[in-house]
Amino acid sequence: MADTDAHSITVASRPTVNPWIIAMTVTLATFMEVLDSSIANVALPHMAGSLGASSEESTWVLTSYLVSSAIVLPMSGWLSNVIGRKRFYMACVAIFTLSSFLCGLAPTLPMLIFFRVLQGAGGGGLQPSEQAILADTFSAKQRGMAFAMYGMAVVVAPAIGPTLGGWITDNYSWHWIFFINVPIGILSLFLTQRLVHDPAYLKEIRRTSIRVDYIGMGLIVTGVGFLQFVLDKGQEKDWFSSQTILISFIIAVVALVALVFRELTHKYPIMDLRLLGVRNFATAVTFSFILGMVLNGSTILLPQFLQNDLGYTAQLAGMALSPAGIALAIMMPVAGILASKGDPRLIICIGFLITSFGLFHVTNIYLGVSFGTMVAYRVIQVIGIPLIFIPISTLNYVGVPRDKFNQVSGISNFMRNMGGAIGVSLLNNFITHQGQVHRTMLSAHTNHANPFFERQLNAMTQSSMASGVGHAEASHRALAQLSSQIDLQSNVLGFVNSFWLLGAVVLCLAPLPFIMRRPSPEEAKATAAAH
Repeated sequence: MADTDAHSITVASRPTVNPWIIAMTVTLATFMEVLDSSIANVALPHMAGSLGASSEESTWVLTSYLVSSAIVLPMSGWLSNVIGRKRFYMACVAIFTLSSFLCGLAPTLPMLIFFRVLQGAGGGGLQPSEQAILADTFSAKQRGMAFAMYGMAVVVAPAIGPTLGGWITDNYSWHWIFFINVPIGILSLFLTQRLVHDPAYLKEIRRTSIRVDYIGMGLIVTGVGFLQFVLDKGQEKDWFSSQTILISFIIAVVALVALVFRELTHKYPIMDLRLLGVRNFATAVTFSFILGMVLNGSTILLPQFLQNDLGYTAQLAGMALSPAGIALAIMMPVAGILASKGDPRLIICIGFLITSFGLFHVTNIYLGVSFGTMVAYRVIQVIGIPLIFIPISTLNYVGVPRDKFNQVSGISNFMRNMGGAIGVSLLNNFITHQGQVHRTMLSAHTNHANPFFERQLNAMTQSSMASGVGHAEASHRALAQLSSQIDLQSNVLGFVNSFWLLGAVVLCLAPLPFIMRRPSPEEAKATAAAH
C-alpha cells in the first residue's frame, strides 16, 4: 500500500512538459532581478540629480532593496511550503514587476525607496524558489546542466548590467531601468502559470497543519534587517564610532543568536537549521558563504578601481567587465557537463585553484594598466567560478529529503547573499586601511634626502615655471601633484593587497570539497525515479 502511494506521488511529481522549457521559464525572472540590481548601481548619480538628493541619500535606493531582499530570503523556503511554491513564486514575480513599474514612476526619493523595499521583498524570494523548482524538475544527473542554465543568468546579468545601465541612462533616463522589467515580468507570469506545477509531496505538506512561528519571523526581520543596515552603512558612518551602528549591531547579534536557538528547538521552524547536520549541505553552505564574499567583493572592487583610479566612465568600466560575462556563459554548460559526468568534488577543487590563480594574477594591476589587460585579468579571474557554482548547487541536495528542498534553496541563497554583504564591507574597510598604511610608507620617502623625490620635484617645478608660473607657486603645484600621485598609488596597493587576501582564502578552500560525499548509486536512481 505504501509502495502504491509512493508510486502515485512520484508519477504526479513528473513535469507535464519538457523540463528544459520549465528551466528557461524560471531563469527568465532570475535574469530580470539580477540585471536590475546591477543596472541600478550605475544609475545612482542620475537618480540623485533628478530627485534632488545627495549622493549619500541616494545610496538608500540600494540599501533599502538589499535589506528587504535579505529579510525575505531565509523565509522563502517556509513560505513556499505554507502557500505553495508556485503561488509564492508567482507572487514574488508579480510584486517585483509591479514595484518596478512604480519605481519608474516615483516622483520623490522617499517614494522610490518605499517602492524599492517592495521590489526587494519580491526579488528576495525569486532565486530560492527557482533553484528548488529546478531541483525537483530534474534528476540528479541532469541537475548539473539545469543549474548551468540558471547560473548563466546569475553571472551574465551583472556582467552586462553596467554597460546596459550606462547606455539606458545616457540615452534615455533612469526611469527606464525599471520599466524594462515590466514586459519580462508579465511574460514570466504567463509562462509560469501555464508550465510550472507544484510536485505532489509539496501538496501533501500543505495539507498538514503548519503553524506560523511569529517569534521566529520577528527575529529574522529584526536580526537580518539590522545586520544588513550595519554592513551597508558601517563604512560610511565610521563603524562603531557611530552610536547608531553600534546599537544596530548589538540588536542584530542578540536577535540572530536568539533566532538560532529558536529555530533549533521549534517544531515548525521558518529556517530548518537542523539541516546543517547533513555534511554535504553544511559544507556547501560554507562554500556558498565564502564564494559570495569573493565573487561580490571582486565584482565591486574592480569597477571601483577602474572608475576611481583609472578614470573610466561607468559605461567604459562596464565594457571592461562584460567580456567576462561571455566567458562565464561559455563555461557554465561546460561545468554542467563535467558535474554530470565526473566527480563534482574534484571539479570544485579545480575551480577553487583556477579562481585563486585568477585572483593572484589581478595583483599585477598598476596605474598604467591597459584596457585590454584589464579585460584579460577579469576573464581569467572568473572562468573558474562555474566549476565551483554548478557542482555545489547539485551536491547541496545530496542526503536531504525532498520535502526540505525549499529550505535548502532558501538557506543556501541567504548565506551566499550574507557572504557577499559581509565581504564587500570587510574588503572596503581593508582597502581603506591598507591605503592609509601604504600612504604612510610612501610619504616617509618623500623628503629632500631622497634623490628620486628631489629629481621628480624639480622636474615638475621646472615644467610649471616654463608656463609662466613663479617659483613658489610652481613648487607648491609640484608638491600637490606628487601628493595626488601618492594617494593614487596607495589606493592601487590597497587593491593589490585585497586581491592577494582573496586569492589566499580561495586557495585554502581547494582541498575541502573532498569532505563532501558523492551521491550513492541508490540515491541517484531514487532521484531519477522521482522525475
